[in-house]
Amino acid sequence: MSAALAMLEESDEAALSLRAVARRAGVSANAPYRHYPDKDALLAALATHGFDELRDRLVDAQDAAPAGQELVCLAQSYVRYAVEHPALFRLMFNRSCDPSHPGVKAAGDAAYAVLSPHVVAGIPPELHEAHVTGWWSLVHGLASLVLYGKLPRDDGAIQQVDELVRSTVTAMSRV
Repeated sequence: MSAALAMLEESDEAALSLRAVARRAGVSANAPYRHYPDKDALLAALATHGFDELRDRLVDAQDAAPAGQELVCLAQSYVRYAVEHPALFRLMFNRSCDPSHPGVKAAGDAAYAVLSPHVVAGIPPELHEAHVTGWWSLVHGLASLVLYGKLPRDDGAIQQVDELVRSTVTAMSRV
């Protein structure tokens, strides 16, 4: 897994093959096939790993957030994860990774579930799904815009990204 993650961050999923991962890991060409039957399985494992890491980051942010700042801290953590792991983040949401794969779906749902209770507090139950989808879209959109250079950001200035996310989430919370 670590060889595949390193290769992914150096280029993208198109450069990944089980043979290339084996070379990078210094193992026989057939060794990865004991863990992953094909490239799709490798991509699913990487995406699952990414969603698990994202979930852990979100839980940590939720636990450390000052009262009333949970949404801001969760959003900042989500965007930070995207900035720190751009190739993995793109893979997690890319068509090349099968979103219906059971591991990917379960890990993605678990990450999504961390955000949900903070978003729906005080919202009528019939609006829960729409509200959570809207908030996730906002945060994911911010992450994507930062990754693709569409929002101003100095290279390496995570504080600037955190402030952008804080001000955006705060403004949208008032709507």
